[in-house]
Amino acid sequence: MFPSKKSLAVFLSRLKGFAHPTLADEQYATDSEVAATFLWHAALQGYIEEKTVADFGAGPGILGIGALLLGAKHVVFVEKDLTVKETLLENLAYLAEQTEQTFSYEVVIKDIATFSEQVDVIIMNPPFGTKSAHADKFFLERAVLCAPTILSFHKTITKDFITAFCQDHTLRIAWELPFSYPLKQTHAHHQKKRIYIEVTGFCFTRS
Repeated sequence: MFPSKKSLAVFLSRLKGFAHPTLADEQYATDSEVAATFLWHAALQGYIEEKTVADFGAGPGILGIGALLLGAKHVVFVEKDLTVKETLLENLAYLAEQTEQTFSYEVVIKDIATFSEQVDVIIMNPPFGTKSAHADKFFLERAVLCAPTILSFHKTITKDFITAFCQDHTLRIAWELPFSYPLKQTHAHHQKKRIYIEVTGFCFTRS
């Protein structure tokens, strides 16, 4: 495991974010402190080390890279946006350069709708459904088909939906972590440099 949660957060903060984020896909950088706290907690519970992981909607790869640093056996970065691939590869190269280690991973440029590989854990920060209704539900539905454990972020106000989804798909919430999640000024219509929204990181397992 990486030396400490703090050092993990510092490392993740040095990764590149989206070069040209798209509003339709709700492409926002995952905050490094939030990512580190969530992944560190998951690792302590035994959900990362020596696990085969898929990072759904990987973007620049902060969650998957965090999983590699915490001892994941193999990570599949699944991202449909080809324009993000270069940044993801740069971040993976930075990972190897800074740690002087060899990690097992693959980058798959495809929609998660066509991903069917079975893994131990899905990690994801899906679109919250602000621009495309039920986008988060689509991610969850696909994740359920591919892994017995799902680590995922969702708006806290959608807890009722999350609970109902779990009941419908024989899932249980193993644990949850609340965050005041910072969204940096990313798109032209954003008037403030940073706003905070209430987000919860969930760990779902098959019951």
